[in-house]
Amino acid sequence: MLLLTSSAALADDAIVKLRQSELENLFEQDCGSCHGLTRKGGLGSPLLPEALADKSDEVLVEIILDGLPGTAMPPWRPFLTVAEASYIVGLMRKPKP
Repeated sequence: MLLLTSSAALADDAIVKLRQSELENLFEQDCGSCHGLTRKGGLGSPLLPEALADKSDEVLVEIILDGLPGTAMPPWRPFLTVAEASYIVGLMRKPKP
């Protein structure tokens, strides 16, 4: 069973590597359209590392995938895997250059 889990994780990592540029663009453009291109907020909350410090990676992945009912944050689960959402969380954790 562990071997299957490892294989699945490796497959997810490979997919993320193939889509890194696309995911980075999605983060900048799609997320930026609500959260601001400078990530300081707008329609959505700020996506700066200091604004997210009190949220775990798991919570952020869940928000990305399932959205936030009653807000403008849509679910991205139809378009992103857990690994891809985790990659986006990694981008959110980095200071904007």
